[in-house]
Amino acid sequence: MRNAFVASGIAALAALAAACGPTGSEPASAPASVPATPPAPKLTDAEKQAILATLPAPYNAGNLDNGKSTFALCQSCHTLTEGGPNKTGPNLYGVFGRVAGAHEGFQYSDAVKAAGFTWDAGKLDAWLTNPKTFLPGNRMTFVGLKDAEKRRDLIAYLKVETGYKPGE
Repeated sequence: MRNAFVASGIAALAALAAACGPTGSEPASAPASVPATPPAPKLTDAEKQAILATLPAPYNAGNLDNGKSTFALCQSCHTLTEGGPNKTGPNLYGVFGRVAGAHEGFQYSDAVKAAGFTWDAGKLDAWLTNPKTFLPGNRMTFVGLKDAEKRRDLIAYLKVETGYKPGE
């Protein structure tokens, strides 16, 4: 009898809580009038290859799979997704065409803030070869990527994955 009384009391409390809205332990859902923001559509392999084909030489001959593998060296410090977080390094979405040291929300070294150039494939290639000699005084701890083919593939991959639009 006591168990039935406790069970009915718990059921009554649950019904009351449900009528009042979320208890704080449940996720609140957005009102029906506020549409959820859909995630950015992923590029198909064909779309990626089409972007790759528009890149200037030598990047148009890049291997995107190799570039993705090489990006594994970078992903502990950088993200690529639109609106993605900064880590130890800035988010790289939209990096091509961006002024060095200008990504909002990231605390750059004085050297990068004063660099005064806009990122393009050539600048990134020189940076990736040896960041310390390319721009003395920056805080990047990466020692560089000596293999030109790996840099080419990485830059091609970054162009495709960071929102680069052909003709920009």
